[in-house]
Amino acid sequence: MIPLRDTIPARHYPLVTHVLIAVNVLVFLSQISYGPRELQQFIVTYGLVPARYTSGEISAYFTPFQQVFSLFSFMFLHGGFLHLLFNMWSLYIFGDNVEDRLGSFYFLIFYVGCGLVSGLFHFALNAQSTTPVIGASGAIAGVMGAYFLLYPHSRILTLIPILFIPFFVEIPAFFFLGLWFLMQLLNAAGAQAQQAGIAWWAHIGGFVCGMIALKLFPLLPDNRGQNGYHRSSIRRKKSDHLQVIRPGGGGSEPDFHETLRITPYEAAAGATKRINVPWGFHNRMYRLKIPPGTRDGKVLRLKGLGRDDGSGNKGDLYLTVRIEQPW
Repeated sequence: MIPLRDTIPARHYPLVTHVLIAVNVLVFLSQISYGPRELQQFIVTYGLVPARYTSGEISAYFTPFQQVFSLFSFMFLHGGFLHLLFNMWSLYIFGDNVEDRLGSFYFLIFYVGCGLVSGLFHFALNAQSTTPVIGASGAIAGVMGAYFLLYPHSRILTLIPILFIPFFVEIPAFFFLGLWFLMQLLNAAGAQAQQAGIAWWAHIGGFVCGMIALKLFPLLPDNRGQNGYHRSSIRRKKSDHLQVIRPGGGGSEPDFHETLRITPYEAAAGATKRINVPWGFHNRMYRLKIPPGTRDGKVLRLKGLGRDDGSGNKGDLYLTVRIEQPW
């Protein structure tokens, strides 16, 4: 299952989320500039190696600064392109909504804190391990844990390839993330957990930390007064590029009618959207161009996306444009 997007629009531009993605990408580009031997040394130095803190013989090779710094730097390293891609894509999908709720300042602390706890959780259960742990998975698991509590009824548009045929399905967030967490538990408890080279317990620790930290969030001072000065400047001007349209029609009428929501900025400047139209097993992606100067109430016609009238002819899908602020 490959998540594509959620159905909860963020009200503000996810500044910290995008900065974190950029930092992870830049660090990865730095990694691949090393040769094999230098890269291994780099990962051992800046990855999280539990035995560095329990073995005097190993810790002697590292400075006190390196010992402390690796508790944070490990979450910005990745073992390969796919490792980076899956982590950053998950952060992109779930991070914007959590940042929107917490605010940029607290979200940054939340993210780094979940990453730190995930590393310590792994360390506590693998204190003698000499295998470096790297990756943002633990921190992102914390973001997913917070999302699990904040938006359990959100729906995740998910790509499920079956025999090379792409199927798009909307899955409730509580089920998608609950299943993900269950898989982490099963893998961690499995006999091959240590052989897989994946820090399952770091994922579990990060997810639980995210839920606990979210519950403690109301105890913190209101950060809107501290970082609110820039919140108005980062309000989103655009709605989601990928939107789900659920067609509906009265009775046996061949035509479908639905609403497409865009922002005032998009109405004035024009926009291009990708829309997913779920209808049974015939879910499809379509490209829709919204012309500049579009007014509220304008109806866009998508020919042939309606119901079959029984004689082989299909009706149309009519989208009524509603211009709204994204908050």
